[in-house]
Amino acid sequence: MASNHTLMEHMVQLDEAATHEEKLYKILEVYKSLFPVQNAFLFRYSPLGYLGEGIIMLNEAGLTYINEIRDNIRTLPIIYSAITERKAKYCSGLEFLKQTSSKYILKSNEKSMAVVPICFSSAVIGYICTTQFLDGAVINSHTLSSLTNYGRLVGRYMEKADNHIETQSLSKRELEVMRKISWGESTKEMAAAMEISELTIKQYVKSAIKKLGAITARMLWVNC
Repeated sequence: MASNHTLMEHMVQLDEAATHEEKLYKILEVYKSLFPVQNAFLFRYSPLGYLGEGIIMLNEAGLTYINEIRDNIRTLPIIYSAITERKAKYCSGLEFLKQTSSKYILKSNEKSMAVVPICFSSAVIGYICTTQFLDGAVINSHTLSSLTNYGRLVGRYMEKADNHIETQSLSKRELEVMRKISWGESTKEMAAAMEISELTIKQYVKSAIKKLGAITARMLWVNC
């Protein structure tokens, strides 16, 4: 099991990436170096429609784009539980066949899967799936805890690297709220996580929209 200190040390490698695409590759490369896995699928996640969309897959043969994979994660119990509980999950044997889809099975001898949610605060923005493990690999509660921590660290890194929202005119709280909205959080979830009222959340949204002139649907709180 990788310690939190070890995880933090390896996260530095993500800063060495020059482009967004390289950062995504590094996320999987570091993941494979830290854990007893042979492959890794990276997905983005949208809570609107419970949609998981493939980005890239890394295995011994190299990097492959998996944009053709799109799933309603409610049909995949292991992924759904990992996202709703915000914890890494693992299944094997008969449970693997029940909880997954054939599109994740690259080899006939694959009989297990691990799912690592990528989350920041209470929002899940993506996940990593693995179906091939090193010989003798043991995926126990300690390993799952370490995998969960890795997903959280990646989420924090991606949030830090996100420069899509103009920050100069927004307060720290307004920026935090707008980012959470873009991730699909509801005002109720934000209020609980930030320990303020839903009314205050909505006031932050209104002031931020006014400052940015952002009247497009993407920034409206459709989950409220």
